[in-house]
Amino acid sequence: MACRTREGADKAQETKKKGRKLPGLTVVIKGAGEMATGVAQRLYMANIRHIVMTEISHPITVRRAVAFSEVVYKGRMTVEGVEAEHVSSIEEVYGTWQRGKIAVIVDPEWQAVEILRPDVVVDVIMAKRNLGTRKDEAPLVIGVGPGFTAPSDVHFVVESNRGHYLGRVIPEGSAEAHTGIPGPTLGYTTERVLRSPHEGIVRHVKKLGDSVIKGETVLYVGETPIYAPIDGMLRGLIREIEVPSNEKIGDIDPRNEKDYVDTITEKARAIGGGVLEAILRVYNVESI
Repeated sequence: MACRTREGADKAQETKKKGRKLPGLTVVIKGAGEMATGVAQRLYMANIRHIVMTEISHPITVRRAVAFSEVVYKGRMTVEGVEAEHVSSIEEVYGTWQRGKIAVIVDPEWQAVEILRPDVVVDVIMAKRNLGTRKDEAPLVIGVGPGFTAPSDVHFVVESNRGHYLGRVIPEGSAEAHTGIPGPTLGYTTERVLRSPHEGIVRHVKKLGDSVIKGETVLYVGETPIYAPIDGMLRGLIREIEVPSNEKIGDIDPRNEKDYVDTITEKARAIGGGVLEAILRVYNVESI
């Protein structure tokens, strides 16, 4: 992409914003994990349907039943009534849209942004830092979670930390710092999460959605058994792939509700609502 001055980029963005209508918006979402999927599903249900999600070649996803990153392995999947398909090139994206589906492409360098020149770019990689997202990538650029500052590197930040401000749209400033502690569920926080003690290949003993009892073997990393630290249900379980040390590999929900396996969490919904609000702030002005 040719380099533009900030003034020139801002003028081009304002021109594009004024001429674009909501149903025809093109959105590139960086990431296709659990939170990014919550964003994509919410935008799709709001009739913003020209969506492309970018992923790495071997996604590491724990809540696989609600993450469109899984299409990299499976080809296609549906989350709460919204279907996504894997595409191997940008040319295939348009056919996917015509079929009413979200496109997911392996694109770690975000070439889709350069080629499609979308109306909106949303970074939902959840890396806790900015991996290179820039304000001039689109007329509207949104960063989810810590690592972004509005309006310097993105136009808006959406709060991702559980609590009072979850889903809040921030036009100036940054999201709250990453705490490293999962949100409490029935009083459990870090106990809910299974992590790899070292690098190795995952081998399942239990499957996604199974109920487990404290002390049961859930899976192996290499030859090391990983035991359930609490009673509950396996809401998340990583694929049988190679993982690094200290990687999140499982999620036990003590509420033991089977429906929670394949439904979007309140956190992902709130973040999706924040992203939708940010888009409407910019592209729905004429309707107010």
